[in-house]
Amino acid sequence: QVQVVESGGGLVQPGGSLRLSCAASGSIDTIYTMSWYRQAPGKQRELVAQVAIEGNTNYADWVKGRFTISRDNAKNTVYLQMNSLKPEDTAVYYCDVDLSTVQAPILTRRYWGQGTQVTVSS
Repeated sequence: QVQVVESGGGLVQPGGSLRLSCAASGSIDTIYTMSWYRQAPGKQRELVAQVAIEGNTNYADWVKGRFTISRDNAKNTVYLQMNSLKPEDTAVYYCDVDLSTVQAPILTRRYWGQGTQVTVSS
């Protein structure tokens, strides 16, 4: 069994900051790519940022240096530091973890969290 749990969402004023966290737990063998996605009302889910097992990162073009993704492999946790938040950043943010389990170490599968709401409003 694997669980992925996000935290850190909330209400913030425009220009403010939030730090999201996502922890994976359970029968984990290896965690590969860890990603953040978001979905605004009436829109499709979109990629925000990814960090690979070796630490390489990838960001959506619109992030433009405002967000930083990082991971702590010892804690099986990925973070998303969000600065200079805008109202259009309002969305549910989801964590996606690509991993293999102890029971099936040569197979990888993506596990999603339940999402955390981020609302940017004055």
